[in-house]
Amino acid sequence: MREIVFDTETTGFNPFSGDRLVEIGCVEVENYLPTGRTFHQYINPERDMPEGAFRIHGLSADYLKDFPVFSEIYPDFIDFVGEAKLIAHNAEFDMKFINWELSQVGHPEIPYSRAIDTLEIARRKFPGASNTLDALCKRFSVNNTNRVKHGALLDAELLAEVYLELKGGRQRGFVLSGPEKTTVADGPTSGDGPSVCRPARHHAATEEEYTRHKAFIAEMEEISGEAALWNKAAAAN
Repeated sequence: MREIVFDTETTGFNPFSGDRLVEIGCVEVENYLPTGRTFHQYINPERDMPEGAFRIHGLSADYLKDFPVFSEIYPDFIDFVGEAKLIAHNAEFDMKFINWELSQVGHPEIPYSRAIDTLEIARRKFPGASNTLDALCKRFSVNNTNRVKHGALLDAELLAEVYLELKGGRQRGFVLSGPEKTTVADGPTSGDGPSVCRPARHHAATEEEYTRHKAFIAEMEEISGEAALWNKAAAAN
């Protein structure tokens, strides 16, 4: 199952009043585990950078002016995303900006039905608790010491780890090394072939084992001064 965990940085909160994307970071995950493939792009917003936004992500208009504009980078973003589900923390915010930018270049918007909001998942799992990305990193022992400021790729990488924990933890991806095996009714038993499903074997105790067990129980009852629990149950029945 291929999904894309992503994050954005912007000049503000509302694209409909002139705010723009300035950074996109994406992490590809399969079966909730990062594959190592990422997409990262700074974007020239073609406008100034408000002081409040700069304090959050540290990206100035002067720094961004030499990067491509959105119309130049969106084909690579769309190609990387493909038809995968999009995972974001407060997905409504990120999807709003992505779709506004896509609408400005004449590309169809991405349906919100493809988005999965980790903030909503966290609020259902931990009602009343703080569910910011930093709080979730702390809850799941995800190392976020490098997160001095917000950064789209770093935050997407942290969110990928948090998303894995929200979906049940690393046991989802736990597999033994070696070739994948398929259980079948009968067939070869070599290391690289399918495993064989055999009936359970009966392990009956010998008379000697029964005798030794009874002697052990009697000794324990003599030491404790009372009957063993299973002997009490047998007597009650």
